[in-house]
Amino acid sequence: MTARKTDKGPATFEESLHKLEQLVERLEQGDVPLEESVRLYEEGIRLSKLCAEKLTEAELTLKRLGKDLEGSFTLLDEEPGE
Repeated sequence: MTARKTDKGPATFEESLHKLEQLVERLEQGDVPLEESVRLYEEGIRLSKLCAEKLTEAELTLKRLGKDLEGSFTLLDEEPGE
């Protein structure tokens, strides 16, 4: 599955994280007007949630990744114990 940019912003984890880092740097400079600071903060929260969701998805995929007897990795249908 190829990540694509949408109206909601960056499509990949790396793009989202980079944008979040830029927002933090801008806010840390301390010369941003209040209204823009609030807007940047809101966008930062959205990007932070997006990054957390992408990390959770990756973690779940890794937990479901199994190794067969030949040493090849396969994606398991269910998590163990289900």
